[in-house]
Amino acid sequence: MPDDLIIDRILRSVIPVLIVVIIGYIYGRWRRPDISVINKLCMELLVPILIFSVLAGKNVQLEEYVILAIGVACIILGCGLITWLLCLFFKIEPKTFVPPMMFTNTGNLAFPLVLLAFGQDAMPAIVIVFIVSQFLHFSLGFYILDSQAKIINPISAPTVFATIAGIMVVLTPVELNETILIPLDFLANTGVTLVLFALGIRMNSVSTRDLKIAVLGAIWCPLVSLVIAFLLKPLLNLNPIQWSVFLLFAALPPAVLCFMLAEQYKQEPTRVASIVLIGNIAAIVWIPLALALAPPI
Repeated sequence: MPDDLIIDRILRSVIPVLIVVIIGYIYGRWRRPDISVINKLCMELLVPILIFSVLAGKNVQLEEYVILAIGVACIILGCGLITWLLCLFFKIEPKTFVPPMMFTNTGNLAFPLVLLAFGQDAMPAIVIVFIVSQFLHFSLGFYILDSQAKIINPISAPTVFATIAGIMVVLTPVELNETILIPLDFLANTGVTLVLFALGIRMNSVSTRDLKIAVLGAIWCPLVSLVIAFLLKPLLNLNPIQWSVFLLFAALPPAVLCFMLAEQYKQEPTRVASIVLIGNIAAIVWIPLALALAPPI
């Protein structure tokens, strides 16, 4: 891809996202809003609507994304295993460091970035990535923090049910009328913006303490994921759109949800917050790199 097209893709994808996050950060410093209300709105309503509307309204052929889903699972599990070995070697608490390295911002950053960089045709691919990532987070991720955790819980239930409903529409001859889909799309687009805005607000509540481990995580998470992605490339043989989304997924920073869960389970939430904060700041470097490596679409 010519250099000017690479720069254009990076600018039109990253700059709008940064602007929304910065606005959220400034508003958060000014008003100190209750972020839990926004998080509940996103997790319980807007993100599930986004998943359902993409699955139900884009005529998604699920069989076309099986290999992509397997690749995403391989990156998450592979990164988790390698990070766990790193924790054993350097005597880092695995429950603190492993989840942020495994589970990345497939909601807050990935949806708007994919939409801006690759267009509507790439949205089904990032939805599949999100579903696989969230399923593993709500199962294995919860288990890492609490062996008694259940897959269906107050945090995961809306996303799980929306996914099931969307898949049922895909697998049946049912076609939803545009009168229903249009308002769902409106809400879905609102969700894409609001999760970025909420991410900006959340940045006000985290600390830069534990800087050493946070910087390690900011380098380790995307680096290991991208290496695994390129090792898998000849085996997966993804089409250009799916490979581009796959690369972007590999470069994503730790998920804000990791901090929320660490807080819920009292697992060094301040340290996890630092890992998430520095990781998301470092995404300013890693995401443009992934976009530059992505093929033309």
